[in-house]
Amino acid sequence: MTFTPSQLGVLSLALLALGLLAAAGLLIGGEFRRARRGEVLGRAIRRGAESADVAPAAGPDLDAPLPTEAELPFHWLDTRLGRLLVADEDRKLIDQCGFPSLRAQLIFLVSRIALAALLPIAASSVWGAGQPQRQVIAVLVGAFVVGFMAPKWMLSRRAAARRERVAHELPLFVDLLRLLQGVGLSLDQSLQIMAADFPHVLRVLGHELAIANRQYSQGRTREHSLLRLATLHKNDNLAGLVALLVQVDRHGGAVQEPLRQYSDRLREHRRAEMKERIGKITVKMTGVMVITLLPALVIVTAGPGFLAVFRSLGALAK
Repeated sequence: MTFTPSQLGVLSLALLALGLLAAAGLLIGGEFRRARRGEVLGRAIRRGAESADVAPAAGPDLDAPLPTEAELPFHWLDTRLGRLLVADEDRKLIDQCGFPSLRAQLIFLVSRIALAALLPIAASSVWGAGQPQRQVIAVLVGAFVVGFMAPKWMLSRRAAARRERVAHELPLFVDLLRLLQGVGLSLDQSLQIMAADFPHVLRVLGHELAIANRQYSQGRTREHSLLRLATLHKNDNLAGLVALLVQVDRHGGAVQEPLRQYSDRLREHRRAEMKERIGKITVKMTGVMVITLLPALVIVTAGPGFLAVFRSLGALAK
């Protein structure tokens, strides 16, 4: 029995869909087995508590659902399929988008599997009737690729927007830090106040600074707590500022003058970037002016001359 290329393509897509369904079934089966083990463990704990005549008020409520049953299946992320679908690059994008949690990674995993399986099915139901098989296969492959990559594309756009916002917030961050240092506050107090009182102004840096302060209060050093802020958004100016803050925290000393110099350097850098953008806009506007303004300019300036020539030629023809 021989197959045509179109039939082979449809068969491969069907096998791919079956593979995804089998993987989902394995994950669901593993979750059911995990929940069953939790129930068995809960019954054993309850029997042990009853045999020991433990009063209900002396410990936790044994009739309440176990934490293992209430938790989301975060262990999916540690499986081979989970690491394949949510790679390290994807996890870093999720962190850059401001979702540094396992819940966000699990939502990304489920959305990627669901879109990769549902979009080809929807495309085949809408496009498959009465169309050539090659076009159907191309549409199904395109729908699968779009469904698989759409969550990552959305994360990339949000991460790029947040990186741009970090670049805009950084001069204000330095100025606020200078102001708080100028009134006599310590570096720790300044960072705490900026994270607590200015999140509406520093929407990205304030959120990252709150995470750094929470890590610092849990026992990490200032250098380790600010490492995420320095490396996450790929901003060299922010990395330099974090290095300056770490040096001040480690060795002490006045920070107002270094911050003033750093603020001046940031403003010079932004001024140079604005000049570069203005130069690019000027080049782009040249083409727009040639396409739009030049025809109107020719009509306004040369129009009366052309009309006079046409009238004179018409008079000569008569």
